[in-house]
Amino acid sequence: MDRLNQLTRELLDANREAFDQYIEKTKKEGYEVDFYGEVKPFTDRIRTMAEEWKNLSLPWVAANQPKYIHVNQINDTFDNLQFIAVFAFQPDTREKRFTEMVKSIDYVLSTMLDRLHS
Repeated sequence: MDRLNQLTRELLDANREAFDQYIEKTKKEGYEVDFYGEVKPFTDRIRTMAEEWKNLSLPWVAANQPKYIHVNQINDTFDNLQFIAVFAFQPDTREKRFTEMVKSIDYVLSTMLDRLHS
């Protein structure tokens, strides 16, 4: 349970990091993406954490049936984390869609943390 708690917190931080990257850097005029220096390390880090998180979350959700958290949300959050890790560096990403994805991830991860502590 400690590892699931830790990963959930780290993914919340990474989600905020992706949002900040997009708003503060990617959207700025003249932003040049550095695929091997920025994108790949970030996406690799998110993917590694998200895979472990998903593998720990699915059995936990099945066993505990926490209120407001369902298996499909775990799967969707896993997918959305992969998307935002890449979209955060693409200047042509639609801001509204990206922001909604970030909010959705934040909701599931925050709710998960709350349920882990109750």
